[in-house]
Amino acid sequence: MAADDEKIAELSAIIQAVRDRVRARYPQAGDGAPAHGEGGIQIPIADLMPVVHARDAAQAKIAAIGSVNPRAGGPLNQLIQFVKRSIARSLQWFVRDQVTFNRETISAIEALIEALNEHNRILVSLAAQTNERLAAMQPLPGQMDDMRKHWTGWTAEWERKLAANEIQFLRNTADLQGAFQHRVTQIESSFRDMVKSQHANYLGALDRATMDIQKRLWDDLEKIRSDYERLIHQELRLVRQRAFLAQPPAAMPPAAAAQPGLASSFDYARFAERFRGSEAHVRQGQEFYKPFFAGCTNVLDIGCGRGEFLEGMREQGIPARGIDLDEESVALCRHKGLAAEKADLFEYLASQPDGEFDGIFSAQVVEHIAPERLPEMMRLCAASLRRGGVLAIETPNPECLAIFATHFYLDPTHTRPVPHPLLAFCMEEAGFGSIEVHRLSPAVESMPEVAELPPNFRKKFFGELDYTIIARRL
Repeated sequence: MAADDEKIAELSAIIQAVRDRVRARYPQAGDGAPAHGEGGIQIPIADLMPVVHARDAAQAKIAAIGSVNPRAGGPLNQLIQFVKRSIARSLQWFVRDQVTFNRETISAIEALIEALNEHNRILVSLAAQTNERLAAMQPLPGQMDDMRKHWTGWTAEWERKLAANEIQFLRNTADLQGAFQHRVTQIESSFRDMVKSQHANYLGALDRATMDIQKRLWDDLEKIRSDYERLIHQELRLVRQRAFLAQPPAAMPPAAAAQPGLASSFDYARFAERFRGSEAHVRQGQEFYKPFFAGCTNVLDIGCGRGEFLEGMREQGIPARGIDLDEESVALCRHKGLAAEKADLFEYLASQPDGEFDGIFSAQVVEHIAPERLPEMMRLCAASLRRGGVLAIETPNPECLAIFATHFYLDPTHTRPVPHPLLAFCMEEAGFGSIEVHRLSPAVESMPEVAELPPNFRKKFFGELDYTIIARRL
């Protein structure tokens, strides 16, 4: 029992020492008053415990910023916790300044509490010392009255300084809040600008990627279309060749019987597509001839090929028909609804009545004819044309040396180029006049290297790849 009493006494002493230290650090109202109920000065001091509790609660809230509330176990709750933690981590940059401001504010409050505690300690100490002095100076009531007067002045001055410090503290707090709000506004504006810029860049990159994908898609579709057209063209050609070879020899036309295997060994339609150009390209070049045949009522196309000129005449509402030695070309024209037939130009023109046509067109044909037959062709054309009828002949231009290195000898059916003075002479001999020569298709368009030559030399020897000669029957 004695040991227990000693322990209790020791614990009581420790508790009393802790109380004394706490009371010394945080004095309470009534501290420093005279003991045994003796009269003396009692200074009411502010109770700072509510402020301390409020500070502790604020510090707890600051510590809880960015934390995630615990939840019960389970996959859904774990997912919710993961999302909350992700959001909290992503917003750390946004709340960092607020946390700093809160910590600085708490530090200021702690400093203020410490200052007030110091004031309270000073007041309590001052009251205790004053009461001791008063107890020692009881025989001096006049001096005590004077001290009380001074104490009243000191209290008023202290209250004035306390109010000034509180005003200064509130003002500093307001300045910090304004600066923080301004900083938050700047950060928010910068963030919005950055997001807007990134969004614009994303949309631009998305548009460029979309355009690139569309371009590659259309290129692939065009390649597929070209491949399919080539396959279809080859299949149709094989079908026509088989049908042609299945005919008995007696049923074959004289021209086919005279040239066995020519139709099956050389696909002229495919040759024209590759080396002369697409139908749209040829038709665009033949727009040049429409004014010369305007007003005609019966036009003949010698060597109509795929029917580009006949289609142009049909668009103009001009009746026109064509002849060609290639059966596939004639079949293609008929499939388009054009008037065409397979015929030799000399036999066909000789069989027509005089003045049957008021316009004759022939493109890329005369270079296939033996030179000695050119005068005969001009005479037959003159006999078949009415007075004033127009004759237009297009052929490679031998003045342009570039055609001998590229286009002319690609076609194995070419015999020799026809210079325009020779063709004009044959026309004059056959009774044509108003002869015009027009040069077409500049070589520099298809061969840019020609542009490096001197201008005069280029114009003289590397000018236009084709020419057309237009004349009228006298």
